[in-house]
Amino acid sequence: MLAALAAAGLMLVAGGCSTLGQSTSGDAGPTFPDPDHSTMPEGTFVNLENLRKVAPGLAKDQLYALLGTPHFSEGVFGVKRWNYIFDFRKADGTNNFFRCQYQVQFDDDGLAKAFYWKPEACQSVLDVAPPPAPVAPPPPSVVMPQEPIRLSSDALFDFDRAELKPAGRMRLDALVQQVRSASAIEDIRIVGYTDRIGNAAYNLALSRRRADAVRNYLADRGVPAAAMQVEGRGSADPVVQCEKMQRAALIACLAPNRRVELSGTAKPRG
Repeated sequence: MLAALAAAGLMLVAGGCSTLGQSTSGDAGPTFPDPDHSTMPEGTFVNLENLRKVAPGLAKDQLYALLGTPHFSEGVFGVKRWNYIFDFRKADGTNNFFRCQYQVQFDDDGLAKAFYWKPEACQSVLDVAPPPAPVAPPPPSVVMPQEPIRLSSDALFDFDRAELKPAGRMRLDALVQQVRSASAIEDIRIVGYTDRIGNAAYNLALSRRRADAVRNYLADRGVPAAAMQVEGRGSADPVVQCEKMQRAALIACLAPNRRVELSGTAKPRG
């Protein structure tokens, strides 16, 4: 008889150790055990991805595979709570860490039903950082086309003048975006032309003044002047040939020859 009582006493003592620090009040709020009684008082660095997989309905074998052995000698059979001590690195670029207690509660079938943290703020370790906002790609650089941009002088200047007309400024404004990324261009060449009417030396100077006017206008709107080269060619390289005719008709016929051409060479991008 004494031997039987002694055996029963040993079983009670063993049962008390297996529930160390646990509440016996069923589904009442969590009671966390004293960390000094843990088999791992220093904690472990748990795999966060595994921790995020913990959910109601998991069996103890599944929790064991995800989190490892409980840290308080709590046993397996008939145990309603498992307790852990987890360490987490601080997000400050150092080796500093903080420590949290984590408790899993089981239902009568031994399936996980509730999870608690001490302190409660530790639950934030499960938060998944939102993906970084997509970085908008830089707008594509607009480079000069391979073929020269040909602008009618009559659209830019009054006849026999080198001052830009309001309509000419509007026409160039439409091109500023096309050449503003001059840092991606090795050079921008601006060449002015006239028709054959008049003195050749005068026409050469007039074509240069018109090219200068275009260059200055672009520079005022942000195109680096150092990237632009200017040239006047007078009546060279005519686009059209016109037979002899009355002056007014000849001026109209030769209009395509009165022009300013812009061209450039793209710089390779690193």
